[in-house]
Amino acid sequence: MTELTQSLRESFTQRTNGPLRLLREAAFARFAKLGLPTTQDEDWKYTSLAALAQMRFELAAEATVHDVDRWTLSDAAVRLTFVNGRYRPELSSRAPGGAFIGSLSAALVERPELVERELARHADSHGDALTALNTAFIEDGAFVHLPAGAALQAPIHLLYVSTAPGKPTLSQPRNLIVAGANSQATVVETYAGLDNEVYFTNAVTEVVLGDNARVDHYKLQAESARAFHVALTQIHQGRDSRFSSHSVALGAALARNEVRALFASEGSECTLNGLYMATGKQHLDNRTLIDHKSPRCTSRELYKGVLDGHSRGVFSGRVLVRQDAQKTDASQTNKNLLLSDDAIVDTKPQLEIFADDVKCAHGAAVGQLDENALFYLRSRGIGQEAARSLLTYAFASEMVNLVPLGPLRARVRDLVTSKLPAFERLKEAA
Repeated sequence: MTELTQSLRESFTQRTNGPLRLLREAAFARFAKLGLPTTQDEDWKYTSLAALAQMRFELAAEATVHDVDRWTLSDAAVRLTFVNGRYRPELSSRAPGGAFIGSLSAALVERPELVERELARHADSHGDALTALNTAFIEDGAFVHLPAGAALQAPIHLLYVSTAPGKPTLSQPRNLIVAGANSQATVVETYAGLDNEVYFTNAVTEVVLGDNARVDHYKLQAESARAFHVALTQIHQGRDSRFSSHSVALGAALARNEVRALFASEGSECTLNGLYMATGKQHLDNRTLIDHKSPRCTSRELYKGVLDGHSRGVFSGRVLVRQDAQKTDASQTNKNLLLSDDAIVDTKPQLEIFADDVKCAHGAAVGQLDENALFYLRSRGIGQEAARSLLTYAFASEMVNLVPLGPLRARVRDLVTSKLPAFERLKEAA
């Protein structure tokens, strides 16, 4: 038994009471049986959790925080702030009338029938140890329920900040977003570390879309440079629904972001966009699954990676077209830019097609900066590092510009350019 598993078992035995007790006990039994995944598991072939397994984490406690405002979004309709996975009402803003937007712990008390109808019904924890672990420790997170026909024009901001003074800590946020028929909302998840500390965030978000519902989902991962971050976003789409995901992964020593979308009914659309930028010895893993279970559905996927130093990036994208999913239209692309000879990327786009009337395409590319473009910029008096930064930002900016929310796009742009100091100096000189 690893140090992590032993510490989790000790923590779980102290928290067996409360709501969802049977669900939590069954989930922990599954986690104990499965154990942490290893590189012998095909889904984790390129990402080792060996360092994580040898650490002891304490469940995160209440903490005093500072400098939270720098992560807020000025145009959010409502902000829910969580510190070490626990809701902090004094750092949050009130939700507009009509929809329920609040903490999961409060919703379990106030509206248990709404929560229990969907919670843990979609994110598969039977074969996924870390999802099972999250379910076993369900305590708090965000619950968003949009009644039929509700339309929120401004975004909902779910802000998760972590701090670990003293010992490594573990937080396991659980988010549930339920969009009723013909409803519409934008949700932004931000994960940030306030200090350069060691902690582990294991997050699960379930998104359930009713018929003709639309949800635009954004995730910004900017954890501490010494943190571990594992997250799953599971989407269940009803008839004629629309879902878009924009993932930006910049932080953490080791991070894995997984997105799974299921077309449960026909006529739906799903768009998955992602940008990951790693430096030093960072390891950033992205895994996606789009399950075309129903006919006449459309999916689009574009992920880009920028790897520097001794970092490693992973992209594993699977598009599954089932036998009855005729008239499927699916496209998947992964592009990677290596800035050093020591950076590594493993890319594995996959198409599995069991229907015959479909239009599907996929592709991957790995390359370095164009020497001709570098020479052109150098001939115009731009220094070597500034030229490299300009071309790198040009590669990444496509993903930045796909974010339509102004304040969030500006935040992402600042974080991206902060990884390109020569680009920042060039802007200041101009």
